Amino acid sequence: MHISFLLHNAYGIGGTIRTTFTLAGTLAERHDVEIVSVFRHRQEPALGAPPGVTLRHLLDLRRGSPGYDGTDPDYTRPARVFPRGDRRWKQYGRLTDARIGACLKSLEADVVIGTRPGLNVHIARQARRGPVRIGQEHLTLDSHGYRLRREIAHRYALLDAVTTVTEADARAYRTRLRLPDVRIEAVPNGVPAPAAAPADGAAPGSSRPAGCSGSSATTCSSTPSPRSSRRAPTGGCGSTAGATRPATSATRCWP
Repeated sequence: MHISFLLHNAYGIGGTIRTTFTLAGTLAERHDVEIVSVFRHRQEPALGAPPGVTLRHLLDLRRGSPGYDGTDPDYTRPARVFPRGDRRWKQYGRLTDARIGACLKSLEADVVIGTRPGLNVHIARQARRGPVRIGQEHLTLDSHGYRLRREIAHRYALLDAVTTVTEADARAYRTRLRLPDVRIEAVPNGVPAPAAAPADGAAPGSSRPAGCSGSSATTCSSTPSPRSSRRAPTGGCGSTAGATRPATSATRCWP
C-alpha cells in the first residue's frame, strides 16, 4: 500500500512534524510511505528524516537554491484554496494552491493524509478520486475560530475519515458537525519509545534528608520553616497547589 502524508514543513521543528515522522516511519516497515512537505527552507530536516520514508517538497525557499520559489509572483498572491481561518494562511498563496493541487491530482497513492485543517481542505477539494482521504486534527475543534470551524463543517464532508488526538474531541466532531458519512476516530499522537528507564524519584548516589522516607514518593516529617510556609502567589509559574502553569512552547514550524 502506498501512503502519502501532506505536511506544512517537514524541515522545521514541532509536535506535528515529530508525530508525523513517527507514524510514517512505523508504517514504512510494512508499506510504501512518502511525506510531501509543502515548504522546504533548509537542506536537511531538523528532526532527521524517518527511515524508509521518501521525503519531497513542493516549494523551495532555500535562498541561493537553483529551484528557489520565493521570487515567483504567485508566491505572494493570496491563497484561494487554503482557508483564511487557518493561522498559517498568510504563508500560503496562489503558488501553493497550484502546486498542492497538481500534486494531489497526480498522486499515485492508496491513502493520502493531511496534517492540519488547511491541508485537509486542500485534500477535500483537490485530491483525485480513488485514494482514501484522511484529515488529521492535531489540535481540537474548540481551538479553531468560527471561520475555520465553518470551513471544516463544509469541506470535511468530502473526506473519508478524520482523526483526533482525544476521544473527547472525536465526540465533538461527531455531535457538533454534520459529517454522517465521515468516519471519525480518536488516534493519540505517536511518540518514539523512550530510550531510558523511568526515573525512580531520586538521583543516583543521593541521600534523603533526615526524617524523609519512601522510595518513589518522599515523605518528610520535618517542620516547615517560616519561609516555606509563606503563601505562594496565585498566578504565573509560582501558582499554589492545583493551579496550572502557563503552557510554553519551544517549537517552531517556520523558518
